[in-house]
Amino acid sequence: MIPARVDWDPAPARISASEDVVHVWCASLAPPDPVVLGYRALLSADEEARAERFRFDVHRRRFVVARGVLRTLLGRYLEADPRRVEIGYASHGKPFLAGRFAAEGLRFNVSHAEEVALYAFCRGREVGVDVEFVHPMDDAESIAGRFFSAAENASFRSLPAELREEAFFACWTRKEAYVKGVGEGLSLPLHAFDVSLVPGEPARLLGAVDPEQARRWTLRELDPAPGYVAALVAEGSGWELACWRWEGP
Repeated sequence: MIPARVDWDPAPARISASEDVVHVWCASLAPPDPVVLGYRALLSADEEARAERFRFDVHRRRFVVARGVLRTLLGRYLEADPRRVEIGYASHGKPFLAGRFAAEGLRFNVSHAEEVALYAFCRGREVGVDVEFVHPMDDAESIAGRFFSAAENASFRSLPAELREEAFFACWTRKEAYVKGVGEGLSLPLHAFDVSLVPGEPARLLGAVDPEQARRWTLRELDPAPGYVAALVAEGSGWELACWRWEGP
């Protein structure tokens, strides 16, 4: 059985992507002001414009740091100036390397919530990652009714009340990670496939409209920080997982 929890190690001096290992980085989105300014200097013109559209400074800062860390990590993988890395977006919003780095075969995905960001990288395998901040939700049952599958709803409602909050966010992150990995966005309804959600059980993709899809992906639970829940999905099976803390810049 694959262990649910993972260890987050200090960042290595050098990194190199391969097909056999999926890398996941965890970063804080609340560094000191000088670090934020350094990350802002890495942004592209369109990223700067997106940053300026945030109404509140805290959200602007988090976006700047999230993008700055992404560019820094991409620069390390590609051995390139982070400012020169071109990022494109598929029709449903999934990011990819564009321009002269498009042929590198490096796949990546990003998610952030409150003050935590996760970054997944692998060469030759599509990946998806999602992180959520766990908090009480009065409407969790109604949201589950709308977006969870029938099997997931049955499992969710069978749980004791004290386990439902954890189960809700476990289910949500696993479903979001899968949708992001597949890259179909909202065109893939969340209720069209099943994931495990019972606390203590391994993260698994249990079924999909296309059974081949369920066999094509491997799902893992991540434990990035107290108060947060996360999940990772990657194509295929047999790959290893390496998790690191980003202390940057």
